[in-house]
Amino acid sequence: MTRNIKVEPLRQTPLEKQEIELVERKGIGHPDSIADGLAEAVSRALCTEYLDRCGTVLHHNTDETQIVAGRSYPKFGGGEVVSPIYILLVGRATKEFDGMHIPTDTTAIMAAREYLNETILNLDVNRDIILDCKLGEGSSDLRDVFHRKMPGANDTSFGVGFAPFSETEQIVYQSEMELMKLRKKIPAIGEDTKVMGLRERDKITLVIACAMVGRHLDDLDHYTSVTEDLCDHIADMSCKYTDREVGVLINTADNLENESVFLTVTGTSAEMGDDGSVGRGNRCNGLITPNRPMSMEATSGKNPINHVGKIYNLLSSKIAFEAAETVDGIEDIYIRILSEIGKPIDQPLVADAQIVSTKGANIEAIKSEVEAIIDRSLENITDITQLVAEGKLATF
Repeated sequence: MTRNIKVEPLRQTPLEKQEIELVERKGIGHPDSIADGLAEAVSRALCTEYLDRCGTVLHHNTDETQIVAGRSYPKFGGGEVVSPIYILLVGRATKEFDGMHIPTDTTAIMAAREYLNETILNLDVNRDIILDCKLGEGSSDLRDVFHRKMPGANDTSFGVGFAPFSETEQIVYQSEMELMKLRKKIPAIGEDTKVMGLRERDKITLVIACAMVGRHLDDLDHYTSVTEDLCDHIADMSCKYTDREVGVLINTADNLENESVFLTVTGTSAEMGDDGSVGRGNRCNGLITPNRPMSMEATSGKNPINHVGKIYNLLSSKIAFEAAETVDGIEDIYIRILSEIGKPIDQPLVADAQIVSTKGANIEAIKSEVEAIIDRSLENITDITQLVAEGKLATF
């Protein structure tokens, strides 16, 4: 069957040539990212459990995880959490298959505890959190479309992707990654970070919020010394990705005179007033990009078999990056894929590519190559399931 694939030129100023660009990334310890990470960790664990017991991934969605902030009293050299963070794992999961009962709730709780232990290094999972699980059963009609040879789309929904990353997008993404690498050397760095990038023509400004862990800091002077070093380190790192001027600001809300600074006990603001929800943070490419098309779908926690809110967003990004890397003449590419509920996921209602081409590029050759990439990617769409189940595709 011929797929409905459209490739069209897009006449707009390439992003790198636009005057203003905004980019954001919420770090892995931001409450919204914690919710995303838990939802995806639980989904992966359920996939493994289903495969081990039943030989196939069964219907589930865990994309409604909620974080309710606790209360803490951080201080230099210590501090304590006095009211634990409440985490609710909520969604839908198949709990019985051919008469076999599947321990979905205990699987979810174990996966969540493991994820938190591995991700938020200064969080005491036995003391600082209350972990609750309320997984219901899925609806019978959606379970039916789930088990067809080629899964049927669970919804009429769309996914979007773009490539390549701009210099500002690369710097914002890599800044958070760099901070997490530095934790081994500087344990005072908490996982709750947010990097906001602004490019005004050829000047890039990074405004970074970075939670600091009190037990690893002696006093205010030590805190100030660490944050200043981080500014210098991120500025130096940015030179790998751009020749533009880059300025770095960290924890600009600090009031040093009053010793009011971004100090935590655990490394996340979820300990002291910041709640979190799945889908409120990074898109599946790891960024929040108001200069680009974005889907509002929460990718994390959705099942990787037939939930197009997950699959089409991941696939769109994968297609965009493959095209940008392999097809000559592409300056920016935007991919949009729209499903039709119940229809095979490899046969979308439309798969559309918009191309901002370089000057003098052969647009007809570009169209042909991009169409082939989209068609091949849709033919092999079920590969996404395996990549997600193995944790090889990031969702936030």
